[in-house]
Amino acid sequence: MKNKIIVSGKAEYGALLGKIAEIIAGARAKIVRDIDTTQVYAYWFIGKTIVEHEQGGRPRAEYGQQTLINLSRDLTHRFRKGFSVDNLQNMRRLFIEFPNISKIYGTASRKSETKTVIKKYETMSRTLSWSHYCELLKEDNPSARAFYEIESAKSNWSMRELRRQMDSMLYERLCLSKNKKKVKELSHKGQIIEKPENVVKDPYILEFLGLKEETEYTESQLEQAVIDKLQHFLLEMGKGFTFVARQRRITIINRHYFIDLVLYNRFLKCFVLVDFKRGELTHADAGQMNFYLNYFRENETAEGENPPIGIILCSKKNTVYSKYVLGNLNNKIFASKYKLTLPTEKELNRRLRIEKK
Repeated sequence: MKNKIIVSGKAEYGALLGKIAEIIAGARAKIVRDIDTTQVYAYWFIGKTIVEHEQGGRPRAEYGQQTLINLSRDLTHRFRKGFSVDNLQNMRRLFIEFPNISKIYGTASRKSETKTVIKKYETMSRTLSWSHYCELLKEDNPSARAFYEIESAKSNWSMRELRRQMDSMLYERLCLSKNKKKVKELSHKGQIIEKPENVVKDPYILEFLGLKEETEYTESQLEQAVIDKLQHFLLEMGKGFTFVARQRRITIINRHYFIDLVLYNRFLKCFVLVDFKRGELTHADAGQMNFYLNYFRENETAEGENPPIGIILCSKKNTVYSKYVLGNLNNKIFASKYKLTLPTEKELNRRLRIEKK
């Protein structure tokens, strides 16, 4: 009987310890967010003060640079790290490039603005860190910068994830599949997912797999590389994707067929079937995916869910040929090219010009 009591006590203690650890972890995470928020807004106000000083005195460029040098020396002496000339220039740019940061908290009088900001820090569900904003300041396109700011906050990207999305030129890739009105919405609302077309990119950038573009490898090797880097792959796929199965088997009249990847998108409320194709898209690939989608629609889709969609990732794709291969199918099937290296700005700009013609 004593042993049973001890065992029960251990279980209860374990549950107690787990709950307390959860509280502490949550509190520490909030402290970090609060520090990030305080730092960003303090630096924004420093930038604002520097700009207002420049505008008030209308100093020459060399005078302004010397002012930053003096500020860097004196602030570093008083407050230690964080006040290099480069950092002060970034604070100045933060105010200029992100003037709406303070509007989250409404308008405040000059005397009480600092108190007002501090009081309302708690109302923010998510804020970006100073490192995020330093990364965003590297983006010269204001529309792209606004898009990455929104998506970073909404998707809770780490600074490393933000850098990767910027390096892979996510904004430009999404622009390829949108008209002018939708492109404009990206910089005001971020990526809105309402229909299957909203989640598809072309191309997909899989540089994180570590595979070389010129090296020969099989479709199964590509699939295995994706599974090994599944978290990175889901991030590249976009918002709302979760993993369901790999090599999902379906059997019809004693014949077995295997789907490379089965994902689910919680925004679209549907299964997303992914097939890898080493080479160019063919009509056979489209027919096979259509077959898989028909099966999933009738046998796997639950009440309240939308019909599944299919994405064929191929290393080569002819736009005109793909149009005829995928046209007038009952199911939503998309073909996108995948690249194993980061695209250059020149490549995507060339594609954007072609799409606009």
